[in-house]
Amino acid sequence: MTYDVIVIGGGPSGLMAAAAAGEKGARVLLIDKGDKLGRKLAISGGGRCNVTNRLPVDEIIKHIPGNGRFLYSGFSIFSNEDIIAFFERLGIQLKEEDHGRMFPVTDKAQSVVDALLGKLEELKVKTYTNSPVKDLLFEGGRAKGVLLANGSEIEAGAVVVAVGGKSVPHTGSTGDGYAWAEKAGHTITELFPTEVPVTSKEPFIKSKILQGLSLRSVAVSVLNPKGKPLITHRMDMLFTHFGVSGPAVLRSSQFVVKAIKKWNLKEVEMQIDALPDQNGEALFQEIAKLVKEEPKKSMKNLLKGFLPERYLLFLLERSGIDAGAQGSEVSHEKIRSFCVLCKQFTFKVDGTLPLEKAFVTGGGVSVKEIEPQTMASKMMDGLYFCGEILDIHGYTGGYNITAAFVTGRLAGGSAAEFAAGGQ
Repeated sequence: MTYDVIVIGGGPSGLMAAAAAGEKGARVLLIDKGDKLGRKLAISGGGRCNVTNRLPVDEIIKHIPGNGRFLYSGFSIFSNEDIIAFFERLGIQLKEEDHGRMFPVTDKAQSVVDALLGKLEELKVKTYTNSPVKDLLFEGGRAKGVLLANGSEIEAGAVVVAVGGKSVPHTGSTGDGYAWAEKAGHTITELFPTEVPVTSKEPFIKSKILQGLSLRSVAVSVLNPKGKPLITHRMDMLFTHFGVSGPAVLRSSQFVVKAIKKWNLKEVEMQIDALPDQNGEALFQEIAKLVKEEPKKSMKNLLKGFLPERYLLFLLERSGIDAGAQGSEVSHEKIRSFCVLCKQFTFKVDGTLPLEKAFVTGGGVSVKEIEPQTMASKMMDGLYFCGEILDIHGYTGGYNITAAFVTGRLAGGSAAEFAAGGQ
């Protein structure tokens, strides 16, 4: 049996590509090496599936620091609003949460997966699971099909590669597609982890005194060797037994990786401003006033509520202040150094957890070699790429999945048109 379009990979971009090709009337085969389709989709958004983001397109592109601008053409053809309309037509009602994040009303990612699979069934898309692809078949400068690991060859008019990157490998993203892309003449830009927890050998991390502590809405920065912020993200963060994590840190992680590489460093500095809405001098004046009004009160009680208690005690100790000391006994100099730490607690980090532990893969098939309106390979006719195998990466918050759905839609639809044209 020959197909018009073969889609390899049953993640967000592959499912969308198969649906798009099916809607154009193509005979589609969707192949996945895992035992079930949509695994990455089912765990996205903490199992609730952050389907897309409703921010304006310019804002979304800003949240995709890895080649987001490449997606402008794609958004003009199939936008985040089109993604919302697509799912609502499938009967998935969506709701908007903070920062424009869109979730199914059911709060269940599986309902999104089931709706997509139902759509594929309705479009008579054939699916193979537990079917690893060993290689892509090319002939005369064009893609002509796939070779499965079991030795069987399947021919097609066009092939869409949607196998993901190298992050979250338990969902099947183990980097299989890079070698196929190289065989077709593509450049793979260097792979690195993004949206990944950051590691540190600082004594306070090793002793785990802050392990498990969350700080809410703090400003977290990665500093260059001169101590100037390369990036600052204001969100929540978390101290762990190996370093730091949480949204602000995940977003900053690629800058840690890039700084270590750019300046050939073993460590870079990160900084936490735990009170980003307050000016340092005003903070000092406020504390000095509290001490003056209640000189006999202990520092710990005077400052209660300024910061989470564990972080407060940690910074007091770092400033050389005894938490139980009366305010009147503490020098202004020490109070000043405490205020500086509230605004600029700086510590060294030495990298990130490995790519396998990252939420997103940085790097991939160079977008310079991909047609932005169709996701077609510029190197090989009838070959299309979509999703995380491309060198496109965004922050968490519905941005990567939006890129996957947009590129998947374009790749699947374009592959079907190419196959129908029989070029």
